[in-house]
Amino acid sequence: MFLVFTYHLSLITSHLLLTKFMFKEKVLALILAGGKGGRLGLLTDDRAKPVMPFGGSYRLIDFALSNCVNSRISDVWVIEQYELHSLNEHLANGRPWDLDRTYGGLQVLPPFQNESKKDGFAKGNADAIYRHIDFIGDFKPDILLVLSADHVYKMDFRDAIETHLQKKASVTMVTTRLPKGESASRFGVVKADQNGRITKFDYKPDKPQSDLITTEIFIYDAKILLETLKELSGKKEKIKDYGDELLPYLVKKGNAFEHRHAGYWRDVGTIESYWRTQMDLLDGKGELFFDDADWKITTLAAQRVPAFIDDSAAIGNSLISHGCRVRGQVSRSILSAGVSIEPGAEISDSVILPNAVIEKNVKLRRVIVDAEVRVTMKKAKEIEAVRGKNKNAIIVVGKRKVQNADEIED
Repeated sequence: MFLVFTYHLSLITSHLLLTKFMFKEKVLALILAGGKGGRLGLLTDDRAKPVMPFGGSYRLIDFALSNCVNSRISDVWVIEQYELHSLNEHLANGRPWDLDRTYGGLQVLPPFQNESKKDGFAKGNADAIYRHIDFIGDFKPDILLVLSADHVYKMDFRDAIETHLQKKASVTMVTTRLPKGESASRFGVVKADQNGRITKFDYKPDKPQSDLITTEIFIYDAKILLETLKELSGKKEKIKDYGDELLPYLVKKGNAFEHRHAGYWRDVGTIESYWRTQMDLLDGKGELFFDDADWKITTLAAQRVPAFIDDSAAIGNSLISHGCRVRGQVSRSILSAGVSIEPGAEISDSVILPNAVIEKNVKLRRVIVDAEVRVTMKKAKEIEAVRGKNKNAIIVVGKRKVQNADEIED
């Protein structure tokens, strides 16, 4: 009798957990994945920024997609533009995230032309939404969850949606304190009162007045958003980024609120932040564990054999992915799938992307080696020449060129 009672209690508890955040409102997630990612230098010459490798086995867009699925949001649209073939190959119709469905699931919105949109390409993230305004309107969502595709974090979006509904907000901005080592001038900077109402919004200000920034996770009242975009479009020839006109307009109306995110969050849109965030994984500062049965980060990955570690190898505080062959020394580094480290090579404080080869006796420190690149002794000398006097500079190594992160971000 006790076992039967316990079993039924377990079922009831599971049901309550599943239904705790089930809303009657219709939620549509929009992932903005069309940006070129110029601040990542040569790494985005031939690939979309959202499919940049991360953490050995993942891609940047995996975090937005996995957070949606874990938050039980099943209608997910991806707005794409730059290098969309590389992005579509990874999305695989949504299959890795169980979003390949007959009804709902993943939908990809590529650039398009019609009589009113003759040029086809968006000029900013607000413009990207506006260009698909008819499709969004036909879907008739109550809530639009708008996300970027180049951020690393874990978050249950239902918490922010609940805040949004309680406040009856036009827009709810997910905010966080400025991460250490970052500049607030890269973000939207906000001030909020004790009730969470946003009283001031500055977009990428030269002189930030606060360390409270937006995470580029926004929850909109869909009807208000679409009406506002149409209104702003009528006043201006072009709508660009939402920080330029859209958000300041909604803040001025007085019904914009914040939802504070206290966990780990990083924008990895620059070489420095891309490298540093991956070092956070190794240093235990990231509070981000991919191997979480309750909140899985899912990806599309090729089937590879396990990593091979030779007797001559020495490895410390590193992530070694499937298909790697290590015969040299690796410390505080991340090796993506299929990387080969030859005998005598020494790698430290570095990120090596898929199928790269580090030849014997090459010594690398604080570098990001792009996929399929073979680093010879000659290229290693070029790396140090590009590094120059700043011995702590992050160097990006491509097939055709080598770049200093300081020069890219300047």
